[in-house]
Amino acid sequence: MLKTMECSTQESGVSEPVSPQGGMSRRRVLSTSRKGSAESGRTPRWVLAAALSLIGFCLFFGLRLILHPSPEPQPQEVGSESVPDFAVPSLPPPTTISLGKSKTLAEVLVAQGIPQNAVTQIVQALRSYLNLRRLQPEDTLRIHRDPEGAVRKVVYRQSPVDIFEVRREENGWTAHQREVAIDRRVALVAGTLEDTLFDSVERLGESARLVLDFAEIFAWDFDFASDSQPGDHFRMLVEKLYAADQFVEYGRILAADYESEGRLHTAIYFPENKRGDYYTPEGESLRRAFLKSPLDFSRISSGYTRARRHPVLGGVRPHLAVDYAAPTGTPVRAVADGVVKFAGRKGGYGNSVVLRHRANYETVYSHLSRFGKGIRRGARVTQRHVIGYVGSTGLSTGPHLDYRVIKDGSFVNPLKQTFLPGNPISHSSRPSFMSLRDSYLQQLRSGLQGQTISSGTKEDL
Repeated sequence: MLKTMECSTQESGVSEPVSPQGGMSRRRVLSTSRKGSAESGRTPRWVLAAALSLIGFCLFFGLRLILHPSPEPQPQEVGSESVPDFAVPSLPPPTTISLGKSKTLAEVLVAQGIPQNAVTQIVQALRSYLNLRRLQPEDTLRIHRDPEGAVRKVVYRQSPVDIFEVRREENGWTAHQREVAIDRRVALVAGTLEDTLFDSVERLGESARLVLDFAEIFAWDFDFASDSQPGDHFRMLVEKLYAADQFVEYGRILAADYESEGRLHTAIYFPENKRGDYYTPEGESLRRAFLKSPLDFSRISSGYTRARRHPVLGGVRPHLAVDYAAPTGTPVRAVADGVVKFAGRKGGYGNSVVLRHRANYETVYSHLSRFGKGIRRGARVTQRHVIGYVGSTGLSTGPHLDYRVIKDGSFVNPLKQTFLPGNPISHSSRPSFMSLRDSYLQQLRSGLQGQTISSGTKEDL
């Protein structure tokens, strides 16, 4: 028994004797304890790998927080209960209506369900900006209401630049005119006469207003009713006013050409002494003491002759006048400054006006439907003053104007009279005029397309 235990001990590498009772000696216990302690002091490899991974993980997220810090949490209101969000009521869309015919502004507003007291205040507020007697049927109203349906704002629009806003305030209704930005553009309008100047210009997309302005420029030098012919050429450099790319109205014609039967008529606008007028390229005024015609635009139905068959009385009689056919009510203008010598009924001439001018000239206007305001014997008139309206009173077969000119007591042909021009460009203004003239003519005759040359509000232009 003892021998077997010793062999076992030797195989295990321990030389300590075993006690006869089968237990280990105290020395062996201590030796085994030291060996276990030495083995436990070595750190396993998997523990080192785990530690290195943990350190790398911490470094990665630490650097990320430094470089990309997360936003600070927003403080939340402390409350016992959460309050739900309520949607703000949306405003109803505005209502747009036209003023219409035979209706007052107040009637239109009442028809929209606006209380009478509010209507009275709205109309009163607009009265400071609008002539309520001259409202047009095509004018529009835009009515804005609050969520409860009560009117809070009214926008009155007469044109792209005439817009007036009335707003409900604590102390009542207040109105103001909106400021609208205006673009002043210069455009070239050019064409060839095919029939009338009106039709030829309108075919280019322009309006009759431009035709009247163009004809007025040459009113002292050219009679479009009698002198224009198919094949004539016209060109004009004209300002056009726009609001947000919408055409508003024509501005001034800056330069114009009209070529008829080989003769070129040219006009240049120049503000001489703060008063603009039209001049020839040489600086001579186009304005004359007498206009070529008392009507802005018409056609000659009968010329000046000493032998014409009378359309009413028959027989051949002298017709020492020029007849202008025009619709009843067409304005008739004084061809020059003067004094009313006669205004009334004059036999077969019907309603007539006789004006006395300087240099022993008189002019006679007959067959009028009615007289102009203030036209009576002794009244003074200025050139282009409306003295009456075309009609067919007296011996007449249709509405027309019988126009006569008397020089030193004798009738003369109105179409062959030459009158002295107005004042030319002053010597001091000539350099400025020539510079502007050259610029306008270059644009007029080089095919300029429309362009913006200035901008501003309506009041600025």
